[in-house]
Amino acid sequence: MAGTGKWLGLLSPTSPARRHWQAVLRSYAVASLSGNLAWEFAHVPLYTIWRTETASNIAFTVVHCTAGDLVLALGTFAVALLVAGNRNWPVRNFWSVTVLTVLFGVGSTLFLEWLNVVIWKSWAYSSLMPVLPVFGFGAGLSPLLQWVAVPLVALWCAGRQGCVTRDCERPGMG
Repeated sequence: MAGTGKWLGLLSPTSPARRHWQAVLRSYAVASLSGNLAWEFAHVPLYTIWRTETASNIAFTVVHCTAGDLVLALGTFAVALLVAGNRNWPVRNFWSVTVLTVLFGVGSTLFLEWLNVVIWKSWAYSSLMPVLPVFGFGAGLSPLLQWVAVPLVALWCAGRQGCVTRDCERPGMG
């Protein structure tokens, strides 16, 4: 298969490249989980459940949404790495992977907000949620900002971890 050679070093359990990638992915996952959990708790008042649900239902919703956020974060990062990354990331292609991860995250969020707010009516924004008119509906500003801010911080953390394992100074600058 063409192009697979650049990733073959990851197959060996003792490979330095494999240890590098485990550290990078662990750092990204922990930062994504932490950031999304904090963001979900912070923006609950922007949804109607803040006034209509019990504290235990709100807590369940926050945990449920954070789990979905983690799946989306890992998926968008993986696709961005497949499109623009290489086994030397973050030393090389840091910004390409970062831009794609954010774009995929924002695009997925727009679709999921539309699906859940407009089509399924799974949740609703309170009057406190600022909305942007996008594709014929009002998309919540908070979830869109979440998918810019949290991935940027998580990728910065992953990039720093990757530089520790690769002895570079700054992500994308090596």
